[in-house]
Amino acid sequence: MTARRRAIALLLAALAALVVAAPAAAERLIVSVSNHRVTVTPNYSGEELVLFGSVETEADTPANRQNYDLVVTIIGPRADMVTRRKERRFGIWINADYRQFLQVPSYLAVFANRPLDDIANAEVQRRQQIGVNNMILTQRVGPDYADVVPNDPFRSAFVRLRSERGLYREDTSAVTFLTPTLFRTGIPLPAAVPIGTYEVDIKLFSNGVFVAKTESAFEIVKVGFEQFVATNARQNGFIYGLITTAMALMSGWMASIVFAKD
Repeated sequence: MTARRRAIALLLAALAALVVAAPAAAERLIVSVSNHRVTVTPNYSGEELVLFGSVETEADTPANRQNYDLVVTIIGPRADMVTRRKERRFGIWINADYRQFLQVPSYLAVFANRPLDDIANAEVQRRQQIGVNNMILTQRVGPDYADVVPNDPFRSAFVRLRSERGLYREDTSAVTFLTPTLFRTGIPLPAAVPIGTYEVDIKLFSNGVFVAKTESAFEIVKVGFEQFVATNARQNGFIYGLITTAMALMSGWMASIVFAKD
């Protein structure tokens, strides 16, 4: 047997062992969102969606799994962002340093039915990315890329600024269990909500153990004149640039006529 065939055989054996060792899921989550397509108009001032669902148990569900915990994470469209640090020099504030965040969520919300430390230990939270502090927010640090510790000053400032705009939030009392297996939570969307597709990740825990997960999604889109302008700017950039330049020249010419002095 050649070395390549031997390596393939070992890989297949390892995968088979993992499949055999993986326990069958004893629970599954059934969820739905009240609105899968949110339209943003010129007078849009925010909205709240409702996520509701249930825990479906199987015949082989362990008898000790009677109390469930739920963590819902909503991740908005990813984008590169910059956080700057200002310093006062010679009586004026200037940008002294900055840090670029790469493909981080433009919107991030974490909702649970009780404090995260009561749901799972720190290692499970880190591994499952439970909570804002455990989310990976990659930064460009000089020539390198890294996800730094939660108390890094640039990361702390970035999260604080997004939180002040309602775009990052964490609420450990937002999920309500209506019965031992039925639950609901609200998803607040502020007026400054970014446009795009939002991923909804739902994780189920029992006695500190991660037992099941499911996913959903919804979309936020612009409609009306704003969507027309955005679409043309993206699809016909050159023509859009010519039109906006012509409009600017026309506005300047008209202003010079209106305010011309005799």
